[in-house]
Amino acid sequence: MAEESTGSLFNGLSSAPDENEYPSGFPQNICDDVPQLKYLCSSCNNVLNKAHQTLCGHRYCLACLNWLMRNNKNPVCKKCKEDDPSTVSEESILTSEHFYSDAAINKEISELKVHCANQGCNWKNTLKHYEDHQSQCDYELIPCNIGCGHMVIRKKLANHLEKGCANNMVVCKKCTRKIRQAEFQKHTCESSPVKERKPTKAETKEKNRQLTNMKNKDLCRFAEVGCTFKGSKEKIKDHEHSALVLHMGLLLQVFDNIKTSLLSDLDSEDVKEAQVSAMQVKMKRLEDTLHSLQIQGAVEVNGEDLEVDSYTEPSVFHGDQNQGQELEECRKKLAELEQKIQVYENIVTVLNREVEKTQLTLVASECQNRNDQESIKDLELKVMELQRQQALKDIAINSLHLRIASLELATFDGTFIWKISELSRKMQEAAAGRGSSLYSPAFYTGKYGYKVCMRLYLNGDGGGKGTHISLFFVVMRGEYDALLLWPFKYKVTFFLMDQNHREHVIDAFRPDLSSTSFQRPVKEMNVASGCPLFFPLSRLHSPKHAYCKDDTLFVKCIVDVTP
Repeated sequence: MAEESTGSLFNGLSSAPDENEYPSGFPQNICDDVPQLKYLCSSCNNVLNKAHQTLCGHRYCLACLNWLMRNNKNPVCKKCKEDDPSTVSEESILTSEHFYSDAAINKEISELKVHCANQGCNWKNTLKHYEDHQSQCDYELIPCNIGCGHMVIRKKLANHLEKGCANNMVVCKKCTRKIRQAEFQKHTCESSPVKERKPTKAETKEKNRQLTNMKNKDLCRFAEVGCTFKGSKEKIKDHEHSALVLHMGLLLQVFDNIKTSLLSDLDSEDVKEAQVSAMQVKMKRLEDTLHSLQIQGAVEVNGEDLEVDSYTEPSVFHGDQNQGQELEECRKKLAELEQKIQVYENIVTVLNREVEKTQLTLVASECQNRNDQESIKDLELKVMELQRQQALKDIAINSLHLRIASLELATFDGTFIWKISELSRKMQEAAAGRGSSLYSPAFYTGKYGYKVCMRLYLNGDGGGKGTHISLFFVVMRGEYDALLLWPFKYKVTFFLMDQNHREHVIDAFRPDLSSTSFQRPVKEMNVASGCPLFFPLSRLHSPKHAYCKDDTLFVKCIVDVTP
């Protein structure tokens, strides 16, 4: 059962998508610098467009995720399968609950420096302005908006429609010849209509193939105005929702063509009406002449009675009838054009409704985005507060570590031996003025007694500077100072230990009770007091003694608290 379940996770991707549905991010070649891997889609390997992150940690374009889920029964993260198929788990399955919008990476991507990839265009900016530029770049290749199938540069589209578009043709009503819009005003009809050329076998075969393809796929509702999109009903619905601007452009182009056609028809109609008016004036004059002749009787020409209506009126009547028929045909065509305009107006109304829906959706998205931004700010403030608390805890922990370390070294009997290692380095630093003195760890005269320490000047202090080692006694503020007697009055003895156990250097002193150094401390420690001439530097490396051995010095202090 486990093997079957794992196998279902590894169902391969379906066949490649058709011409209308392949999703993709932004091409890498528009970036000024090579984009980092974290900015690339795990499916199309382009720069992420509306980046979403899966539970397994990989990023995809939103369109890529939708395409993978729509075209695969059990979609699995492609990166997980490529990196290590054995790590594929439930989190690697791509479902709508297993991914979320990656706002942080989207913000970084929107600030990437990019340029236009269209040849001849010098536009440069950030990626967040790229799509707006592409929708109006004069150098972008776009399909002809009345469906001739040619791809033209946007700034040359008008020239193409005027001179080169096979679909932008007007049919002459007299000779039935198709003529380009720019040449229609100069067109002069020939005596007989041109017969259409019979298509060749190859052309017939190609036309049949196109008809077969058209049967297999549905056309967009705007195919009549030049939209070439085709696909399933589901894809057509998505296309109509996302291509509102394109459809509006196609409708505007068709309206321009209808306007031009109406103007040409109206021009011809004005000519015909003028001809009819002229004929009517002529007929009126003939009627007046006939009326005057009827009053006089008949007119005799070459011995015969001749009536005017016997040879003049029929020809005039016939011309008037033909002109009336042509005028009636023009009115019918105008009525048909008005019906078409009504249909297109209905389509525009539907498009306006779709635009309103899209605007409402956009407003809702912006509102959601604002709410998300506010949530992100709140979370950032919480994170900052947690970081501050964490820093305070780290300080407290370090303080506790130092306290524990000092307690581990501390003694509680008034006696302390201080080991000073790396003596040569420390003496060089003291001579250079970088570290003039050293403090020993604190120790106590008793468990609840005075807290004290030693302070050592390796290069001397005061009168012994540069010639002697100076050693001082420091009274520190302790936890039980309130229970002790002040000033401090006990004898202090210093020892510089001979590591060969021959002759230790000993110096002792009793506190000056009037000195502030031995009063109860009000700060962390009192001013140090002791022996500035404790030991000459010249004797430190004496061959008879081992005061400094293995680059180490030992100093001992005894506080005599016996009464």
